[in-house]
Amino acid sequence: MISLKCNGLRGEVRSVTSRRPSHNPRQRPPAVHWLFGHVEKRFCKTLAFRYIAHMPQTPPVVLTIAGFDPSSGAGITADVKTIAAHGCYGVAAITALTVQSTAGVQKVAPVKPDLLTETLQELLADCQISAVHIGMLGSGEIANRVADFLEKAKLRNVVLDPILISTSETKLLDDEGIHVLRQRLVPLAAVITPNIPEATSLTGVKISEVDDMRQAASHLHEMGARAVVITGGHLEKAIDLLSLRESYTQLFRSDKIDSPNTHGTGCAFSTAIACQLAVEHSLSTAVLLAKAYVTSAITSGYAIGKGPGPVNHMYRMKNHPRAAGLAKRLASGKD
Repeated sequence: MISLKCNGLRGEVRSVTSRRPSHNPRQRPPAVHWLFGHVEKRFCKTLAFRYIAHMPQTPPVVLTIAGFDPSSGAGITADVKTIAAHGCYGVAAITALTVQSTAGVQKVAPVKPDLLTETLQELLADCQISAVHIGMLGSGEIANRVADFLEKAKLRNVVLDPILISTSETKLLDDEGIHVLRQRLVPLAAVITPNIPEATSLTGVKISEVDDMRQAASHLHEMGARAVVITGGHLEKAIDLLSLRESYTQLFRSDKIDSPNTHGTGCAFSTAIACQLAVEHSLSTAVLLAKAYVTSAITSGYAIGKGPGPVNHMYRMKNHPRAAGLAKRLASGKD
């Protein structure tokens, strides 16, 4: 790795060859400046190189515990994309396999509980986990295994997305699982992120306005929730409510985006919060940044099948083909 400074511009570029740069200023390569996804060459006569002896710092590790969506709009694969988009490293434990596409969920098959437990224990023994995201659980037995793991591991920054039913009306958690979620998982989470139907299902409160969201959040606090974020994508305006036990609430407002490509918004939002907590942001800041991320991901979404398309988890890389082309030319030594 090489550190460079040029007329106040400081950055780092990865060396593409094993040769040391020439000490002749006329033979030194140009600096490469990356800014918001665009790449440009900047030449500087006073460019000075300084070698760094160590490798880059390991990014925060975020563990996602969720189901597998073969269409990659939601579930484990979408979570890992979101984690990578936030500069973290994703590790995963699968709770259930599904038969689904953009057209909907056809079947859910929870994994063997022992396999999940062994996977979680192996990851915990190997990695320093900075945050945990919990998505679809699939069954009460799986939910109990996850609760057992969290009680023993005592990990920080646990984000619980209480996924109960799919957009296509397929049940994703049985009655025993809902009971375990209420009794064991809600108190173990640093924050839970239900949407309006999920908040209504868990609390019995019908939600049509912000005051209803506050009432539902209060019920969730009574269940043991330390912090609650109720997402209001089902309302006329996209209003999210953050509620803490100390009677503190904060609203996050944005215009509602008219897009059919919204598959995976809940997974992306909750996983993004986990990533922001992993890098030591406050919960309020984490929610704000996660909402901004999901809004941009929806705006950049695309159709891939016959049903609602996924959000674009990697929208920040939309210019990557050009960037990759430039990197290849630089590596080859061509202008």
